[in-house]
Amino acid sequence: MIRSLLIANRGEIACRIIRTARSMGIRTVAVYSDADAKALHVRQADEAVHIGASPARESYLVGDKIIAAARATGAEAIHPGYGFLSENADFAQAVIDAGLIWVGPHPDSIRAMGLKDAAKARMIAAGVSVTPGYLGEDQSPDRLRAEVDAIGYPVLIKAVAGGGGKGMRRVDSAADFADALLSCQREAASSFGDDRVLIEKYILSPRHIEVQVFGDIQGNVVHLFERDCSLQRRHQKVIEEAPAPGMDEATRESICAAAVRAAKAVDYVGAGTIEFIADASEGLRADRIWFMEMNTRLQVEHPVTEEITGQDLVEWQLRVASGEPLPKRQDELAIDGWAMEARLYAEDPAKGFLPSTGTLEIFREHLDVRLETGVYEGAEITGFYDPMIAKIVVHEQTREGACEALARACASTDIYPVKTNAPFLWRALDDPDFRAGKIDTGFIATKGDALLPPAEPTEDMIKQAAAAVLVQEYYGEATILSFWDKDLLASRQNDPWRGALGFRLNAPDNLVVALNLEGKPHVTTLPRDWRYKQVVGEPVAAGVAVNDDGLSFLAAVSRTSGIATGTAADGAILSPMPGRIIAVAVAGGDAVAKGQNLVTLEAMKMEHSLTAPFDGTVAELNATEGGQVTEGALLVRIEKAAE
Repeated sequence: MIRSLLIANRGEIACRIIRTARSMGIRTVAVYSDADAKALHVRQADEAVHIGASPARESYLVGDKIIAAARATGAEAIHPGYGFLSENADFAQAVIDAGLIWVGPHPDSIRAMGLKDAAKARMIAAGVSVTPGYLGEDQSPDRLRAEVDAIGYPVLIKAVAGGGGKGMRRVDSAADFADALLSCQREAASSFGDDRVLIEKYILSPRHIEVQVFGDIQGNVVHLFERDCSLQRRHQKVIEEAPAPGMDEATRESICAAAVRAAKAVDYVGAGTIEFIADASEGLRADRIWFMEMNTRLQVEHPVTEEITGQDLVEWQLRVASGEPLPKRQDELAIDGWAMEARLYAEDPAKGFLPSTGTLEIFREHLDVRLETGVYEGAEITGFYDPMIAKIVVHEQTREGACEALARACASTDIYPVKTNAPFLWRALDDPDFRAGKIDTGFIATKGDALLPPAEPTEDMIKQAAAAVLVQEYYGEATILSFWDKDLLASRQNDPWRGALGFRLNAPDNLVVALNLEGKPHVTTLPRDWRYKQVVGEPVAAGVAVNDDGLSFLAAVSRTSGIATGTAADGAILSPMPGRIIAVAVAGGDAVAKGQNLVTLEAMKMEHSLTAPFDGTVAELNATEGGQVTEGALLVRIEKAAE
């Protein structure tokens, strides 16, 4: 068995690996960049090594530094986690050549499945059905356009070396093809160093189904059933579950057998995922499910498989890498209940899901759920890495129970002042169609604004804020206020909060409270007989942070007669976060139309287009391609066209 392990990753997956390694008596070594000097994975590991500056290309993507750290600390093995170098065959080979154990598949297997075109050709030879498309070497725009015309719109353009939704574009018409191809190639080159693409027919009612496979060096391969990862936004998974809703036993047997054939075709060892796309227009059917790609690593969503099988997949990885056979045979694996996972991101749904950075002054989950995270209360969310804060995982005996449990968990997660997608997750999980299993990869786009939290506090939220503020103002602290009911109050004669509650409920002419909510003054009244729902108030420097179904906002008693406000209507285009300018689409003096792309910003591993707020002229341009910018920097100023 491996005795010491270096984790070549960061964040929640590094913490996840450390937890299992520690339970197995394995010493752990973390690596970290400048930005991660105080990170949770650094705190939890037995030893930690600094490997470079904050940008990943100067630290976590530098294989030589990671191998040097392993040698310096006496680590016997390297676990790559997921992302970064986890599917880099050259790095895997370098680890092996250095005399270290690589916790992952053989480099030849990574190469065989790492390029989507070659992988599909291999799957066809192995008798696994693949999605119709173009996998050719000719990458000229004319040839690609001709192939798309033959396949028929809509299509997906996908980076050959891609993954994680990067280097992928849906194209619905010939008029959009050229721009989409250029954008896809640029993102592919930036993310993977390879701008080659393939074309796939876009399935109009697609479900994203994937199968967890595992192999050992003795030649055994098993599957651990399927997961459904159909709830996606911009090709990024948002909510995953296992098993897949609507999957009958015959279809499950067919797709899982195909996944095992795919793994055996490349002599696979370790944890891997075979991803399929299903045409769900007539439900899940074996003859309408096609191979998409293989991920030669552990997946972000592996906890849902662990929950329904009772297996620790990281432990399986470490045992297989140590030369042991698989811990279980196929006939010893079974599905127990239903599991769901929600990805909690530092992003603002009310502002187009732009990443949110800052200090986590408050980060608390109030329910007993599985929380996979790499941060802690007081940690800093930076713009250097993926914006995931945590994965919230639940396991219940039924899908309905799992939906309800995960919705409650998302609603009860308190985070402030960093914005999160928690209220968006709650709305998705509470949607009647999701509850009924009527999902596909277009679910979020189809629902549109119905899943978005309110941009402004509602009257109900203002009343909750007033309650929390009053407790802090008059009693110097905040608490969970869940019993504001006159009948219940009468039975709490000796409760220390009774005075505060009675003050509100018995106030003459109701209670009037002036509030300053996130820079906007409000006045509200609290009716004496209003039955308050649970309110969580957390004191912060400027007031009280209040959580309402996952949406956190600041409330404070207004102490001024007015408030200064700013406006974006003056044409000033500011950088919404720190990042790098990767494209400038205009020049000084250019005439622009409302909605026209001006600048493309890369931050938190995503591209963000900044557009013109109205018709006008570029009066000032401060953005240069390749330049680094800070949050709030003036990039472009548009002078409004005369009316």
